[in-house]
Amino acid sequence: MWETFKPLVVERNGVRLQVRVAGGGPPLLLLHGHPQSMAMWHRVAPTLARHFTVVLMDVRGYGDSSRPAPDAQHLAHSKREMALDALAVMQHLGFDHFGVLAHDRGARVAHRLAADHPEAVSRLMLLDIAPTLAMYAQTSEAFARAYWHWFFLIQPPPLPEALIASDPVRYVRSVMGARHAGLAAFDAAALADYERCAALPGTATSICEDYRASATIDLEHDRADVAAGRLLPMPLHVLWGEHGAVGRCFDVLPLWRERARQVSGHSLPCGHYLAEESPEAVLAEALSFFKP
Repeated sequence: MWETFKPLVVERNGVRLQVRVAGGGPPLLLLHGHPQSMAMWHRVAPTLARHFTVVLMDVRGYGDSSRPAPDAQHLAHSKREMALDALAVMQHLGFDHFGVLAHDRGARVAHRLAADHPEAVSRLMLLDIAPTLAMYAQTSEAFARAYWHWFFLIQPPPLPEALIASDPVRYVRSVMGARHAGLAAFDAAALADYERCAALPGTATSICEDYRASATIDLEHDRADVAAGRLLPMPLHVLWGEHGAVGRCFDVLPLWRERARQVSGHSLPCGHYLAEESPEAVLAEALSFFKP
């Protein structure tokens, strides 16, 4: 899957981050979603590497990166810590200013990275999310039914962890297969990677801690941004699946215009997993948005 991508490990504060790099030109960081790994980019990353220095990383708690121990405030799995991981990876590679393309949970990390370190992010492209604070504040019955895992995973330990760990493959297939395109949208090798990583020790705990952080400490950070009137200064391009819950349940562009100064975007004719369901469209959008 990654013949032309060089693997390396970057360590930050004891957390080992799995990274792959290929290509040349302007640096572009790609961040994956839940319950996936960097493998989700396999249909777009090789082409992007013809134009950019593409950096793939497994965010902490997922893929082949470390699973930090949980803590009472969920700080170890906050998007602020994950954003610092991403910044450390790019600086390790010699990049202080770079573009970011991110999906789902990775897009929430990218939002925090751009908010906390605006000098580092040149352009930001987010796939199938609205701002976390707005999604929790505007939760409807339709959204709760579609994104049931948001509310299951934040329940106190050990029940969610125990249920996931009892059959991680079933968890992956249940979450991903229940969306618009079903499991047919996924390459067999990529799906096998998601399943392998879900079964690694500590994954169930990290998944839950990721979502618990989003419902607690991450919201505190978001509220502080709103209270201070901080807006993302870099160009922001947002895409979402017209058959997904985000577009059905939220007015995506107006919500992002409350959080950023320069916002563009639209839906694509697919479901939640844009880079795997509509890779050609994602590539066209990314090349247009990020190319200097």
